[in-house]
Amino acid sequence: MRTIIFLSLILVNLSCKNNNEKSFSLRGKTNDLENGTKLYLRHNNKTIDSATITDNSFKFSTQLDTFPVNIALHDKVFKNYTSFWVVNQPMGFDASQLGFKNAVITGSEPERLNNIFKERVDGLKGKERDKAEMQFVKDYPNSIVSVSILSVDSRTWGREETKTHFELMSKENKSSKFGKQIKKYLELNKQPEIGDRYVDFESKNISGKSQKLSELEGKTVLLEFWASWCGPCRKENPNLVKTYNEFKNKGFEIFAVSQDSDKNSWVKAIEQDGLPWMHVSDLKGDQNEASLIYGIYVIPDNFLISKDGIIIGRNLKGKELVKKLEEILY
Repeated sequence: MRTIIFLSLILVNLSCKNNNEKSFSLRGKTNDLENGTKLYLRHNNKTIDSATITDNSFKFSTQLDTFPVNIALHDKVFKNYTSFWVVNQPMGFDASQLGFKNAVITGSEPERLNNIFKERVDGLKGKERDKAEMQFVKDYPNSIVSVSILSVDSRTWGREETKTHFELMSKENKSSKFGKQIKKYLELNKQPEIGDRYVDFESKNISGKSQKLSELEGKTVLLEFWASWCGPCRKENPNLVKTYNEFKNKGFEIFAVSQDSDKNSWVKAIEQDGLPWMHVSDLKGDQNEASLIYGIYVIPDNFLISKDGIIIGRNLKGKELVKKLEEILY
């Protein structure tokens, strides 16, 4: 009997330990929020928990599959919003003095480092910001914050710079979700430039049939990167339709790669905008393989490819695209 009880206690302790490893608690203070106001935790674009304000205080005790992760905290209408790194231990959130966006967060080492990062890059732009971000990643190669930054900036910094920083990172960072994204980028990226030959790839059209860019060899091709959720892309589409109709009988084609992850949204946008050219997507969002190959980090973007397969233009839009096509097709 004593043996059974002892084993039972071990199982209970293990169970408690496993639950604790998959949960975190957050106690928070706010300012001037009415009793009954709902706050929501959001992760991977999904609401994972909610809490109610009482006397400008709230508490979360939330289950997650892995730690650390970056989550968002917001009210129903996103008037109060912030994001931060959570870990599987008690944390504090104090927005009573500085407001929601600048709340003081305690108990999270990744968030402490994230604040250092934000201080270093505050007010910087362009190359100065890139330099500061690179230095942070170099200074803290074992932090989840650094590998997340590198996963976002890899296509901006380029393959070689990314590879240099990635090689210095810990095994944990390399095996993380962000590390896997970087590894895939390094495996696929070719970073073709003007004057280079295009890089072929294969992806599925809206009917599920695989199509290759090389199927359009012998034509002047605009390799267009876009998405249904991209406002600037949708705004440019009427101009692109007009240009396509003007030059399609002169050997001009468009091969459009979408960074959508939802097929219905993708197909609906094609129909709404009346886009009559070839469309493909692997529905992997910004981790789209064609985007990784070509190093696309912002959309809309495009490559103009000559009938000989040479890249002769990049990110051409509106009148600039028309002028280039007139030069080579007339």
